[in-house]
Amino acid sequence: MTFSTLLATIKKNKLKVDAELLELAYGFAKEAHHGQIRLSGEPYITHSLVTANTLAGLRMDEPTILAGLLHDVPEDTPRTLNDIRENFGEEVAMLVEGITKLGKLKYRGIDRYIENLRKMFVAMSSDIRTIIIKFADRLHNLETLSALPQRKQIRIAQETLEIYAPIAHRLGIGVLRTALEDAAFKYVFPKEYERVTSLIEVRSKQYTESLARVKERLMEALRRNNIHVVDCHGRNKGLYSLYKKLLYHNNDISQIYDLIALRVVVPTISDCYAALGIAHSLLKPLKGRIKDYIAQPKPNQYRSLHTTVFCDLGEIVEIQIRTSEMHEEAEYGIAAHWQYSTIGSNRNIPAEFADWIEELAKWHKHKSDTKEYLKSLKLEVFQNRIFVFTPDGDVIELPDGSTPIDFAYHIHTDIGNKAVGAKINDEMAPLDVELKSGDLVEIITDKNRKGPNYDWLKFVKTRSARGKIRQYAKPHLWQRLTPWPLRK
Repeated sequence: MTFSTLLATIKKNKLKVDAELLELAYGFAKEAHHGQIRLSGEPYITHSLVTANTLAGLRMDEPTILAGLLHDVPEDTPRTLNDIRENFGEEVAMLVEGITKLGKLKYRGIDRYIENLRKMFVAMSSDIRTIIIKFADRLHNLETLSALPQRKQIRIAQETLEIYAPIAHRLGIGVLRTALEDAAFKYVFPKEYERVTSLIEVRSKQYTESLARVKERLMEALRRNNIHVVDCHGRNKGLYSLYKKLLYHNNDISQIYDLIALRVVVPTISDCYAALGIAHSLLKPLKGRIKDYIAQPKPNQYRSLHTTVFCDLGEIVEIQIRTSEMHEEAEYGIAAHWQYSTIGSNRNIPAEFADWIEELAKWHKHKSDTKEYLKSLKLEVFQNRIFVFTPDGDVIELPDGSTPIDFAYHIHTDIGNKAVGAKINDEMAPLDVELKSGDLVEIITDKNRKGPNYDWLKFVKTRSARGKIRQYAKPHLWQRLTPWPLRK
């Protein structure tokens, strides 16, 4: 990695970065880290360059890329944060300070990591770019992890799988999430990593010809119908993502239909639907595997059309169809919102992300009940998520294992308090049943119901539902215990 490589990435992505200022920051960091060698044998400045290059690849703004070059200077060199502030301004210094404040506490599992999580969430609420720099820093650390003792390898990799990758996923940064997961996977589960790698290599060879034939036929049909194709390429599923799906399907790889996918990028939304129709005219779709994430985006703002089709020889391939803008958002998520913005901080990100980040920031204040705080984090940040629909077609994101009561309180407190039943996919269902992704949920209420059932606390999953049930139940429980007026 060289400074010229960083410049080339910035030029390729047409980023608004002052080349002279960038060179000054590089010289500043190189001088500060002079003589420092990483355990991998590389000069320390290489790490700074790779971090900044990853941020440029994510199309981040100038202050973020500069902070990527400088992020380790205050902690690992004689140069101070004030030196950075004087030379590169308050915004860059603030981002570097945010990284420094995250600290370097050793990871001993999420249960013992509460203080670092609180620091992380506060930093994210101040400026989300802080955590994106941390992702880029962590990715290069993983790529050079083989130079560290095995105990440190496992600690850093496990922290990545349990903390950083889930946050990257929630922020919609697909390229980073996959890169972080796959780099960490081989250190935490080495035997499983080898098995999954072997599986995907065999399947990829089997499907290469089929995918090429599908691509050729689809491209020709789209041309005949005057649909311009911006890009068309194949993609393999991430190794760790495949591993988790195999666990869910009892290691039956025949149940995994998105192992190999063909991505088709077209100019407009109408072209997306036209391309889907053309794909189905050529290849038979698999029943129940057509997903419209354009009409109903995922909560992390992922948008695309997905269909699974049978090839000529019976192989099954997924086709993903999206516009260029959707592809940018799918790959770069929240990071995509800095490329054309002149506004720093968190003011230019979509409300959906801003609301989630603000909620995380509030959690750090709840220091009184560490166990409850940790349970909430595990469920609502680091656990798998499901996506269910309201009768009006709105998408609601909930932790895996959530029930109709969690759904009801997510919609409105009164709906939760007055819930007496639920319809799931137009069929009556109990209030404690676990919801699944794609379910259409309708809550049946009774306006005469006075409040929630305290027994719901035995099965609800979300912090919001639990808090609202307790909030209602405590004063009413007190009233039952004191049926007579208190004497003055």
